[in-house]
Amino acid sequence: MEIWFDPARIRYEQLLAIFFENHDPTQVNRQGPDVGEQYRSAVFFTSPAQEAAAKETIAALNQSGRFRRAIATQVAPLGDYWRAEDYHQQYYEKQGFVPARRGN
Repeated sequence: MEIWFDPARIRYEQLLAIFFENHDPTQVNRQGPDVGEQYRSAVFFTSPAQEAAAKETIAALNQSGRFRRAIATQVAPLGDYWRAEDYHQQYYEKQGFVPARRGN
């Protein structure tokens, strides 16, 4: 998923927290029943500051004991990006799941 954000409204570290709250970052090349490299947990950064923040977040999560296994999330520079097929767009809504809204 590509996310555009305004750092004046939300900090990058807040986005990382939401990311790690909403999936299992300990699974390698899968999320639940979906298996394959395309389902890997990854954070793609666009600056050295984002890279450092992602790595610091992962280190803190590993030390926290929140997960029984080590974080498998990859941290890599952003490369080429392709928009997913239409059937993947608004996936949760199409499945009848609407996540709770978060405040700013």
